[in-house]
Amino acid sequence: MSRHLWHRINRVVVAAMAEEGFDVSQGYPKPWTDEIARVADVIVSMGCGDACPIYPGKRYEDWVLDDPSGLSIEAVRPIRDDIRGRVEALLATLELAPVS
Repeated sequence: MSRHLWHRINRVVVAAMAEEGFDVSQGYPKPWTDEIARVADVIVSMGCGDACPIYPGKRYEDWVLDDPSGLSIEAVRPIRDDIRGRVEALLATLELAPVS
């Protein structure tokens, strides 16, 4: 995969998120930094498992999800909804209110 393609958000994911009122069209993958990890309460990865860096004293969750690459919007919607449910459950454990 070319570097250019890696830094674009999947167009079907953009469409699925737009259905829920989120514009992620200008988004791109961002690397973890020590600064980000220091202020995080929880570090959530999506499929990198043991390849992700470890920051001592942090709570980690690795969410294994289907890869939306090449899937139709009908197949991406359940992935989007699964992520929503996981985020809501995570927020509940942190006793934080979801932001609308």
